[in-house]
Parts: sequence; structure tokens; C-alpha cells
Amino acid sequence: MRTVLPYPLLFVSLVLMWLSLNRFSLGHLVLGSVIALLASAAMASLRPDKPRLKKIGLFARLLALVFYDIIRSNLSVASLILNDRNGRRKSGFMTIPLEMKNPTGLAVLAVLLTSTPGTAWLEYNSTESTLLIHVLDLKDEEEWMELIKNRYERMLMEVFE
Repeated sequence: MRTVLPYPLLFVSLVLMWLSLNRFSLGHLVLGSVIALLASAAMASLRPDKPRLKKIGLFARLLALVFYDIIRSNLSVASLILNDRNGRRKSGFMTIPLEMKNPTGLAVLAVLLTSTPGTAWLEYNSTESTLLIHVLDLKDEEEWMELIKNRYERMLMEVFE
């Protein structure tokens, strides 16, 4: 049964949503069931491998560092917005080469960088293993490279690879 309906709750929810959006009839029930079956099969093919945390203590330490960085960045961005009336800040894009290949580690890195105010993960080029980010106040590219490579990526590689 799991091979035909890998996500039975998703299937039922999609059929019910289809019927609530359309007028109930036998044809809509069949069509909604076929669409829900195809969507459930597509969802099963997208299911990634289960992530394995090798060093849970290190991951907790990383989360504490990120929490500290988020608070510090919030204060920095607020100060920059409130005090920079002359437009002295220099925002910009930068490309960072990454060594990490683990998809879960890359996803966590994307969440960490995007949740920190003043930075945004824009693109990951898997063929060149490069990351494109936008930084609101880009004073020193080397400082950002150091932060991402040695503070985040290195720890994530130890946790996930």
C-alpha cells in the first residue's frame, strides 16, 4: 500500500481540497483522485535522505553562535538604517567558494545566512561549488569570507559529513 500511496494523508487532503474548490460530481472525484495520486508520487520522488547529525553538541554550539550573530546583526542593521543618513553604506554581492557538498548542510547554511539580517543567500552554483550572497553593509569581503567559511561551513561539514 505504501508504494501506491506513499503519503495517504496528503492524498486525502488533496482530494478534499479539489472537491471543495469544485462542484462535487463523480467526474471531479475521479479527476481529483488522479491528480492527488500523481502529486503524492511526485512528492515521494522528492523525499531526501534522512540527515544524520554526527556531532550534536557541535550543532548546538553552532546554533548558539548563529543566535548571537542574528542578535548582533539586528542591532547593526537597525543602527545602520537609523544613523546612515548620508548613504555611506556599501551593499554588494560576493561569490564564496564552498567545500561542502552535503545537501542538508547546504540547506542549513542557506537558512542561517538568510535568517541573519543584512545578508541573503541568492544562488548556489553546484557545478562550481560557489555561493552568491548579498550583504547590506559590505565593508570587508575577507571578513565575510572568513565568517562563512571558517565559522559556519567548517562546523556544518563536521556536523553533516
